[in-house]
Amino acid sequence: MKTAKLHYDLPEELIAQEALPDRTASRLMVLDRVSKLVEHKHFSDVIDYLSPGDCLVVNESRVVPARFYLRRSSGAQVEGLFLRIAEGGYWEVMLKNAGRVKDAEILYMVLPGDEIRDNSPGFKVLGKNEQGYWLLEAPYREFQEILEEYGSTPLPPYIRRDKRNPSEQADRKRYQTVFADTAGSVAAPTAGLHFDDDLLRRVGKKGVRLAKVTLHVGPGTFKPVDAEDLEEHQMHSEWYSLDEGNAAEINRAKEMGNRVVAVGTTAVRTLETCADANGRVAAGSGWTDIFIMPGYEFKVVKAMVTNFHLPGSTLLALVSAFYGLDETMAAYNLAVKERYRFYSYGDAMLIK
Repeated sequence: MKTAKLHYDLPEELIAQEALPDRTASRLMVLDRVSKLVEHKHFSDVIDYLSPGDCLVVNESRVVPARFYLRRSSGAQVEGLFLRIAEGGYWEVMLKNAGRVKDAEILYMVLPGDEIRDNSPGFKVLGKNEQGYWLLEAPYREFQEILEEYGSTPLPPYIRRDKRNPSEQADRKRYQTVFADTAGSVAAPTAGLHFDDDLLRRVGKKGVRLAKVTLHVGPGTFKPVDAEDLEEHQMHSEWYSLDEGNAAEINRAKEMGNRVVAVGTTAVRTLETCADANGRVAAGSGWTDIFIMPGYEFKVVKAMVTNFHLPGSTLLALVSAFYGLDETMAAYNLAVKERYRFYSYGDAMLIK
């Protein structure tokens, strides 16, 4: 399949720069896979499309304040993005403006624009790994503790903020789902941002079961497909986990003939990774590089909630696999015409 088929024209003003104050107030495009009927609703209406016995599956990964700034002893600044703790306890990071950084050099973490202070954490540069990411030897402190103090919300590049971001505290709250628990993502599972505690309570009262998976979203989620043919793209790997209790909840819904409704492409990828040929999921954890594109046969997911994704992205390929390529691109063009808000802080769609 040609990657160009996943492209559409998006006016820049439709890229949402701020989250709405009310999580459930975003718009919701509802797509019916059988009738092809398209409805325009608000996200709070999603409850009307869930039935008792359905299993709503969310990704409970928590976004860490992964963007940070380092200074060399010369004063030159380097921007970093924390990815994960690698083997040996080293930080695996992406660095910008790091062309002259040398192995064994000490870099000091600072707040944006700050100078090196006596108590600034110092990191020893160990060079790059096979994937091209930098490895840093960190001081003896928990990575979450350091990032909570010095890091900032790793907003995607299409959301513009100054280094000294006056919206940082608001972003820390809103670029996080209300069910976030296990820290590890460097980007939010954005479909979940539309749920608040009240909506989840009402969903539960309706008889809809809630199950949780974990998939730590990596920076590859924003990487466009460069290959001319979609099949030639090298998919990034992300860490996932599904425990016994949640696996049982998901399997119970399927056994009773009810739907598994995935909230977000990350939940979809986790479920399909954990499924056997009969659609039964097994508890487990590890790294997944599953690439879902048109032609894929879904084994578990019967409906999904998702945001509007970047042109030519693997996420758009996944949605096209679920709803149909031509139908998906028609829906995206309609969303542009109807002035939906796009991407992480934007509106949502329900495909059922």
